[in-house]
Amino acid sequence: MRRSATVVLLGGLLAVLLSAYTVYSRRVVRELRRDAGRYGAMYARVYQALTDPTEESGNTALLALSQQINELGVPVVITDTAGMPTAAVNLPFSAPLTDPRVRAYVESLDKQNAPVIEPGIGKVHFGDSVLITSLRFIPLLLASLLVLTGAAIVYVVRTRSRADRERVWAGMARESAHQLATPLSSLSGWIELLRDHADDEVSASAARHMEADLERLERVSHRFERIGRPPRRDKLDLGDLVVRVGAYFQARVPTLAHAVTLVASRANEPIVIEGDEVLLEWALEVLVKNGLDALAGRGGRLYLTTKRLDPDRVRVRVADDGPGVPRELRARIFEPGYSTKQSGWGIGLSLAKRIVEENHGGRLVLAPSEKGATFDIILQG
Repeated sequence: MRRSATVVLLGGLLAVLLSAYTVYSRRVVRELRRDAGRYGAMYARVYQALTDPTEESGNTALLALSQQINELGVPVVITDTAGMPTAAVNLPFSAPLTDPRVRAYVESLDKQNAPVIEPGIGKVHFGDSVLITSLRFIPLLLASLLVLTGAAIVYVVRTRSRADRERVWAGMARESAHQLATPLSSLSGWIELLRDHADDEVSASAARHMEADLERLERVSHRFERIGRPPRRDKLDLGDLVVRVGAYFQARVPTLAHAVTLVASRANEPIVIEGDEVLLEWALEVLVKNGLDALAGRGGRLYLTTKRLDPDRVRVRVADDGPGVPRELRARIFEPGYSTKQSGWGIGLSLAKRIVEENHGGRLVLAPSEKGATFDIILQG
């Protein structure tokens, strides 16, 4: 939908640009033809005065020339040797020649064009016609529209290239999920066989943990199948989701040296929203792993909580008491490919942010905290 809107916008800009250029070009041609007609009429008047032997022909021709010059729309002010206006035509205001505004207007005319000195008359100060003024500003407007159109074209090309890459990655992810189906089925059979022949508590416990890991692998496989597809809108309880994710990681955190305590708690009331449970579980696990990585080698606590902020918003918080995120890195941690870990790919937090914001219309933020790092998932619900 965003690509369609961009294409429509680009087409609209191109249509506006072409329409404006066509209208402006036709207007310029029309004005030039009109001025050419006036120049021809002026020449005819001068030729008539030169060929007419009567005494009044010269005055008649001069009056006609004065009227045609007035029709050209060029502002003209004539001043004497002392700089006082003696005649004016096409002023943008009505005022006598003694008005101070006329002398001020002379200065603005001289900024447009250098005055012409006529012996015995004085200086002729003149400005630009309406056509010349449009020739100065309209091309700038058209150039701006052209630059804007070019920028839109570049954006469309880059967006389409990114969309093509995303389709390729989505296809690869779904193919990977398809390829995982066979070994997962085989592992399920081997675990079943191990559980049936387990003759001690250690083997039985190992079989149970392996079965839990297998179930998790199957969920991960299903996640890859969901990449590139529209997110589902099922009713789910965020409290159940938090408790389930917390229980999975509680059995796998360090308990001896540098022990990590993971506390997953739910609100007193059910918090039911509409969303894609598979994708939200993925985003939540990314945040939990991020916190566990921060506590690795030092120990500490990690909390998963849910809360209803108001009738329309709910929050899932993942907070740890580790070293936190340096201030200079806070603005970049959600950038794809950016990671502070040597072995990190830098896609976890950006993936979680995309799931929360693009797929569910919520927000994933790094909240201010006195110690450690606190991530808040804000959803509509």
